Amino acid sequence: MAKRVIPCLDVHDGKVTRGVQFGVAEKGGLRNVGDPVELALRYNEQGADEMVFFDITATAHGRGTMVNVIERAADQCFMPLTVGGGIRSVDDMYTMLRAGADKTSINSSALANPDLIRQGAEKFGSQCIVVSIDAKRVAPGVDQWRVFSHGGRKDTGLDAVDWAKRAVSLGAGEIVLNSIDADGTKAGFDLVITRRISESVGVPVVASGGAGKLEHMAEVLLEGKADAVLAASIFHFGEYTVGDVKQFLATQNIPVRL
Repeated sequence: MAKRVIPCLDVHDGKVTRGVQFGVAEKGGLRNVGDPVELALRYNEQGADEMVFFDITATAHGRGTMVNVIERAADQCFMPLTVGGGIRSVDDMYTMLRAGADKTSINSSALANPDLIRQGAEKFGSQCIVVSIDAKRVAPGVDQWRVFSHGGRKDTGLDAVDWAKRAVSLGAGEIVLNSIDADGTKAGFDLVITRRISESVGVPVVASGGAGKLEHMAEVLLEGKADAVLAASIFHFGEYTVGDVKQFLATQNIPVRL
């Protein structure tokens, strides 16, 4: 199976933003990047395998804004679209799928109500249900990771590997693993927890958090055994194109769609 390269767009009030280690708007931790549909078109032309839109405000007002973003992107882009943020019910999933999304991603809502995973899978199919996991190492040098909710601000006390396995048993068709420690640092993916979860579940695992150079992408696909890499900053600020990443991965004998 070809490995996927997936740009991620964090959308705040209709604009793409970027933070470091889950920086939040109210603390001034976000940097404005641009229009989400313009960026999606750019990555579509560069050959992105998929695109993830994440609504980081997810208010009632934000929901309408996000629906409009997805409708516009789906009308102009020819790649699968995933949308997450503020999806709390099967009706919310339906709204985004009807707007043009191919998958819906849930995180805090799945932790609050794990049965939402099953409900969504039964209604739309497991291929439409992505469970996003925000994981943080419990202490430096300790190989244990806990799951956080509410944008990485609340420790659930759950072990990240255990939660990934449970999510898949309930019907999740894909896991997106976000490393809070590595997010936005460009210092590389967390290879250990990525490999542990990849080896523990029978669905694709998307590695997120820490991409800074081409070698990081290859490492997490080979050593971390991820099925896809998700990145934001290195694409948004023009350090690399999606094509650059794919060409490099191909030189490392990693199968990609060129």
